Parts: sequence; C-alpha cells; structure tokens
Amino acid sequence: MQNPPAVRERGADVTDVATGYAADYYESYSVVGLLALVGVLFVAVAFGAGRLLRPAVPTPEKLLTYECGVDPVGEGWAHTQVRYYVYAFLYVIFAVDSIFLFPWATVFAAPGYGGTTLVEMFVFLGFLAVGLLYAWKKGVLAWT
Repeated sequence: MQNPPAVRERGADVTDVATGYAADYYESYSVVGLLALVGVLFVAVAFGAGRLLRPAVPTPEKLLTYECGVDPVGEGWAHTQVRYYVYAFLYVIFAVDSIFLFPWATVFAAPGYGGTTLVEMFVFLGFLAVGLLYAWKKGVLAWT
C-alpha cells in the first residue's frame, strides 16, 4: 500500500528545500575557492614572468650583501637586546586590547546593557592594569 499523495508531496518539498539550502551553501564556498585559486594563479604567473624576463648576470659584487649603501663589516651575526622585544610585545598587547574597547562602546550604548558591560570592561581593564603593574615591578619598563 502506498502513502497518501499529500504525505509524499510534503516529504518531497522538504527534501527539495534541504537540497536547495545545501546547493546555496556550497555555491557560496565555491565562489571563495575560485577567488583564492585566481589569486594564487595571479601570483604564480607574476613570479614566473619575472623569472623569465629578468636578466641573470651574477657577479661577485651583485652577490655581496647590500645594506643601506654601506659595505658590511664584521660578522653577520649580531645580538639584539631583549628589552626591544619586550617593548614591542607590550605594545602589541595593549594595541590589541584597545581594539576590544570599540565593540564594547557600541554594546555599552545599546539600551539594557549599560551596567553589565561597564562591570565587564572594568574587569578587563583591571587585568590590563595588573599586567602592566607586573611588568613595571619586574623592571621591564625601566630603560637602562
């Protein structure tokens, strides 16, 4: 005995809708994939054309390391003090953390979220302050 026609049609409609959603979903990813492929091909063609068209006449002077118009003196290995990296790291931390202030400001302006978001931001800024105090106590911020 077969199912009634109404049940078959309803089931067919659900299957067709699900298939349509899946097709739209994969179609949007296919556009992104195609764009990535075009980008990779563009870079590969540019590098390949540069390699084929450039003159290749290596001389000892051309193979010499060049830096700011001054001939290199001494070894190529130089020690860099760690404090420069620490300052750069602290800058990145606070720059990235300041980015979180902008979405907070938009949520804080929305009705009904003022008190909660204000407390959350003070907790966030408290963590930043503790990190800054820790760096200061360790002497990381002292320029010697």
